Order: sequence, then C-alpha cells, then structure tokens
Amino acid sequence: MPVSLVEDAPAKVNLTLRVLGRRSDGYHEIESLVAFAGVGDRLSFAPRGELTLAVRGPNAKAAGDTADNLVLRAARALSERVPTVGFGAFALDKKLPVAAGLGGGSADAAAALRLLARAYGLKADDPLIYAAARATGADVPVCVDPRSRLMRGIGEILSGPLKLPPLQGVLVNPGVALATKAVFASWKPNLAPAIPVDSTVLAAMTRRDQLLRFLKGQANDLELPALALAPAIADVLTALRNQQGCELARMSGSGSTCFAVFASAAEAIKAAEKIHAAYPQWWVRATALGAAS
Repeated sequence: MPVSLVEDAPAKVNLTLRVLGRRSDGYHEIESLVAFAGVGDRLSFAPRGELTLAVRGPNAKAAGDTADNLVLRAARALSERVPTVGFGAFALDKKLPVAAGLGGGSADAAAALRLLARAYGLKADDPLIYAAARATGADVPVCVDPRSRLMRGIGEILSGPLKLPPLQGVLVNPGVALATKAVFASWKPNLAPAIPVDSTVLAAMTRRDQLLRFLKGQANDLELPALALAPAIADVLTALRNQQGCELARMSGSGSTCFAVFASAAEAIKAAEKIHAAYPQWWVRATALGAAS
C-alpha cells in the first residue's frame, strides 16, 4: 500500500444556476450546469492510523476549525457505510477561497472519498461512495467524479458526464465570504418560473458557439440576493465585463466568486493580469473551464 496518495480537488463553477422552488423541508430545488476549473485545492492521504487532518496553504486560516472540515465528515460517512474502510492522515493544501461559490469544501470532501476508495480497494463508482457524499453535503456528489454535468434536486440528481466544448475563463473573488444559507434565504421566486433544461440538448452541443449561446440565455438566480448581501460582487462583474474579449460574466454558485468567458486563453490571461494589477487584494485566476485539473 502506498505511503501517501494525492488527489486534486478542482473548483466547481456553476455556469448556470436556476432555483426552481423552495421545498417544504426548507431546501431549494435547483438546476445547474456545472463545470470544473483547472485550479483547486490538493489533498493527500497516508492510510492507517487515526483520522487526522492538517490544513496548510494560503487560505488555511479561513478554512476554520479543522474538526468541522468536510474532509473528516466524508471519511466518517464512508467508514460508517463500508466497515473495511479505515482511517489515516489527511493533509489539505487550501488554495481556493472559502465560502466563495466554488464548492471548495465539497471538492475537498469528494477528494477524500476518492483517496479512501483508492487506499481501501473500492471501485470509483461504488454506490456507497455516493451515499457517503450525499450524507456529507449537497454539492459533494457532483464533485466525486469532477466532469461537467447537469445537477438537479438539492444537488443529488446528476446527469451523465457532458463532453462540452472547452471554455477559457477568469475566476475572481473579492475576498468577501458569503454563507450559502443566507443567500438562499434572500432568494425570491421569479414571476416567470425557470424552464427545466433538457440534458440531451446539452449532450448534443459540440460547438463552442452553441454552448455560449445557451449560457447567455441562462442566469444565476442567486446573483441578485448575493449582490444585496455583498455589493462588491457588482465591482467584480464590472471589472470582468470591461476586459477586452469578455463574452460572458456571471457569478458562480451562491457567490462571491464570479467567472468570465473569453475567446482565447491568451485573452483570459491578459484580463486576469489587468484585474490583478488594478485590484491586488482580489483572488484572480485564469483557467480552463469544463475539465478536471
């Protein structure tokens, strides 16, 4: 058995996010086209021994109390369902901003499940892995196999992987943490309810212009309530839209990170450099959108 195993935990980007309604249990039904970025956290695991987690990296302090980390919650959830799965020492390199609409904690938890599966001989598509993911958090299932998908329900209903045309983008976070619960609580139903997307339509998209046209016809229904809670998001969107070559700018998830799509990687890199120079306190990354790192 290897002494140490490593998994990347790529950032989850909600290219679209429609809120279809509030359920009787207080949760919200959503529909979101999810892609994964070429940036993220990194998690390592040394099998055997007690369950521990060490967090380092530029955003380690913002990650909060280690005891509450989703990595440990995921490990316990899988061990409860698969007694042959043991524990060990996790080490997290926390690069993504926290409470930022990028699913960082969920991606870390999913990486922990993949590491445990590798260490203790589970198949990657074992249903018990997904059961543990659902028990850990709403965004964890889609992060277990980080490929583009349509996500529905509260996050537990997933389409098959979508081979979407790759996009070149820029991610920007203004350093403002937003609690998902607070943003959803501020959401108000639209007068015209969102029409569910046919996933077969997405699966048939082979050209970049088709995907971009689809994205422009969609929205993030949490953007307005998030803007009310964090006005800095408007500054981020303006900065992105003012960059040469920006084709679309939108908030991801419940915020406060926003993304923009550019025609080429060169334009995305140039835009990221300009935004970083103008706002050195912001977290800015140029990255591909649509594939795991």
